[in-house]
Amino acid sequence: MNALAQDRARLVARPDPGPCPVIETKRLTLRPHRLADAPAIAGSLADFKVARMLMRVPAPYHQQDALDWLNRQTVLPDWALAITSGDDVHIGCVGIELREGQWHVGYWLNRFYWGRGIMTEAVHAAVERFFRRLPEATLGSGVFADNPASLKVQEKLGFQVTGCNQVFARARNAMVAHIETRLTAEDLRRPH
Repeated sequence: MNALAQDRARLVARPDPGPCPVIETKRLTLRPHRLADAPAIAGSLADFKVARMLMRVPAPYHQQDALDWLNRQTVLPDWALAITSGDDVHIGCVGIELREGQWHVGYWLNRFYWGRGIMTEAVHAAVERFFRRLPEATLGSGVFADNPASLKVQEKLGFQVTGCNQVFARARNAMVAHIETRLTAEDLRRPH
């Protein structure tokens, strides 16, 4: 079976959470990405303090990398939600995708917005909406062992640690300890 046929078979066989939604929270709007988000994405991910905490992001990160990623998002049924604040200012991303038969949530935030509870608010909103559409699903996730702030986000929301392994981090060009986590709809907690 060629690669295109495998992709089509994967899309037909997978459970579908439906189209990427628009979600309003107290301070944020989560929405599908647009090509116009490329400069903001590139600006955020060009910051090595952000990129180093992500598994698949290269360093250095350029606007063409953002455009390539955005173009792939238009053909995938996964959710790639832009986190926006104020006047539709792009400040981060929450993504939910099916990888090797397992739903997975990942996220990042522009460094200048860290420490304000924004990521907890955004991830909760995306995950809560996802579980409304697929209540029987289990979400996998994880964090690098040297990223306690991200692990704290997950702990607040009810993610359970399931193990630790080594994964390759592109930005670091090295193997890094990665704490594996998982969440079910019944374990999801509303952050305070």
